[in-house]
Amino acid sequence: MNSIPAQPEKIVLYPDPVLARPAEPVEVFDEGLPALVERMVELMRDAQGAGLAAPQVGVSRRLFVIEDESGPEGPSIPTVFINPELELGGDLIPFEEGCLSIPDIRTTIRRPKTVRIKAFDLQGQPFELEDDDFLARVWQHEFDHLEGVLITDRMNPRDRLANRKALKELRLDFEQGSER
Repeated sequence: MNSIPAQPEKIVLYPDPVLARPAEPVEVFDEGLPALVERMVELMRDAQGAGLAAPQVGVSRRLFVIEDESGPEGPSIPTVFINPELELGGDLIPFEEGCLSIPDIRTTIRRPKTVRIKAFDLQGQPFELEDDDFLARVWQHEFDHLEGVLITDRMNPRDRLANRKALKELRLDFEQGSER
């Protein structure tokens, strides 16, 4: 059985081991799934993020939520991607990224410009989208979390050196069990 665990309280911070391992597929679309997604959207909005993956809230399942605010005026609507698959294309484009699980760290990441994503919605219905702008980058970033890949894994040597002290502090905080 692959049901969703209890509701997360907060965003998990680096270097929590759940962030470094590949997430399990969602196999059961039960009542726990909408509750998890709703809580993830709350946490993402509270942290002013563009997306949040289930491993970032301590739930090792292949799903993430995003909120696209690039459209016309009005409230944005969150989208959930369950068991997503990506098709990447185009040139590698550098862009500065941050991560809600690694606060106060920004690094330039090169990612393919164009992405086609296939996923399931909360009702288990398949859908496909394509983008070659900011959403393509958000999808790739959140998908990385499902694979156990962080922006620290994609840092160039210069950014790794520049952020060495901040990452060490995050590791020490984690080891001491303190909250930031």
